[in-house]
Amino acid sequence: MNENYAVPAVALVVLATVFVGAFGLRISRTTSDFYVASRTVGPRLNAAAISGEYLSAASFLGIAGLVLVQGPDMLWYPVGYTAGYLVLLLFVAAPLRRSGAYTLPDFAEARLASSAVRRLAGAFVVGVGWLYLLPQLQGAGLTLTVLTRAPDWLGGVIVAVVVVAIVAAGGMRSITFVQAFQYWLKLTALLVPALFLVLAWQRDGAPHHAFDEPAAFREQRTIRVDDSLELRLERPLTVTVSGTVDGRPHEDQRLELPVGSHRIEAGTRLTFARGAHVPEAERDGDGGLSPSQAESRGERPLYATYGLILATFLGTMGLPHVVVRFYTSPHGVAARRTTVAVLGLIGAFYLLPPVYGALGRLYAPELTLTGDADAAVLLLPERMIGGLGGDLLGALVAGGAFAAFLSTASGLTMAVAGVLTQDVLPSRGVRHFRLGTLLAMAVPLAASALVGGLPVADAVGLAFAVSASSFCPLLVLGIWWRRLTPQGAAAGMLVGGGSALLAVAATMAGLPGTGALHALLAWPALWSVPLGFLTMTLVSLATPSRVPPGTASILARFHLPEELAEVKA
Repeated sequence: MNENYAVPAVALVVLATVFVGAFGLRISRTTSDFYVASRTVGPRLNAAAISGEYLSAASFLGIAGLVLVQGPDMLWYPVGYTAGYLVLLLFVAAPLRRSGAYTLPDFAEARLASSAVRRLAGAFVVGVGWLYLLPQLQGAGLTLTVLTRAPDWLGGVIVAVVVVAIVAAGGMRSITFVQAFQYWLKLTALLVPALFLVLAWQRDGAPHHAFDEPAAFREQRTIRVDDSLELRLERPLTVTVSGTVDGRPHEDQRLELPVGSHRIEAGTRLTFARGAHVPEAERDGDGGLSPSQAESRGERPLYATYGLILATFLGTMGLPHVVVRFYTSPHGVAARRTTVAVLGLIGAFYLLPPVYGALGRLYAPELTLTGDADAAVLLLPERMIGGLGGDLLGALVAGGAFAAFLSTASGLTMAVAGVLTQDVLPSRGVRHFRLGTLLAMAVPLAASALVGGLPVADAVGLAFAVSASSFCPLLVLGIWWRRLTPQGAAAGMLVGGGSALLAVAATMAGLPGTGALHALLAWPALWSVPLGFLTMTLVSLATPSRVPPGTASILARFHLPEELAEVKA
């Protein structure tokens, strides 16, 4: 990619983000403006803002990368991400807005009259938020590295600085305009290049069925292996090697590798002939192919698919940066209309990443070996079109990718900073909120430099699993079941969310390597979500005397239109 075009495009997106954020700052006057935009955001603007922050690095880069590597089965990601809003519409959106809360911990305390449950909910908000911020920062680093060969930490630092400045200066009012602007930018950044790429594909005479045959190189291609890996060959492979293969050094030597596994050491260059099949690769350390997730899908594809579906369907309603936006709606009806609009906006967007994944399998199959499959969206314009047109389209995609990192990171930072200010810092004023903003970004920024990454879509999927296991039971039972008790809510979040969080930690650490236990940990939602619901229900039934007084009137406020709730009160 030509950095002479891409870098100015990224800089322009950053400057536009700051400018739009400054506009929101000018009309932000009160504390309510700062936290929930004074609950005056209409459905159309709010839907665009929610879509802007929801379409993260996983949506912009990660889905295409997973489709490239593992095929059409990964289409469950965009389906699940979209369908989660249908669940949110049916069960949560309007009652959550009518609760009058600012954050999920506020909701927990208002519903259960328990400061202990509030603190526990706050801890999970912070944990999910930090887990979700990690792939945004890592994706920004990947993008800037692909563009300029800059260190992989630099992109994350740029995103962190811009986001902290916008959120700390203007709060919710400011990031509402930023995220709405960035949704339309992201949609344009994928849609326009996709049209040209599809036209180029049609003229090129490339295969029309990307996944019917094993991936193959359409031209001679030389790749450098930056992290040691194992190649698993199901057929003999002829390749030219400069480096170390199976412990033996070679210098521009043509090798015939037999069927089986072969170890390729870091720094080795492999030259594949035109038409050669792309071998399967398993990476060491923090490479992009994540043996953990790949093994789970390969060994137990049905279990992995159902785990993914459940996590994405139910995890959306508990994502802190999504939920906090519903508090900005004027009333419950507006919250429902917002959710319907979001379904249309993100549904339109998710038609595009699979196109890039399929084209990447045809034109950039070597990304499965280099561990950079998430970069397919960034590389395809140059690879398929080239020249000035490819450079300009690549610059547009790069700008859209940075918009994805900025918008999602803004929402997550706002949500986490709100909880830190309300429940951790000694004061709840705007000045302490700005300190909370710094803390909200500092931890994931430090972690992104220390922790190796799963593919960004996989990392976000793990955050969804924790959200689905902790907040989904709390919201559904808290809104629809009058017998929920503080003890039941706390136990359910600890057992369901805590077990999912431990499974996530084990998966990211690469433990265990294979087998049934590994699959259970890599895709925890299928057991951790029912466990959370069951624990919350059983403990509540065992403590019937602890149902908070006034529960009936609280539930009436959740479910009645605002006018009727006021009359009833």
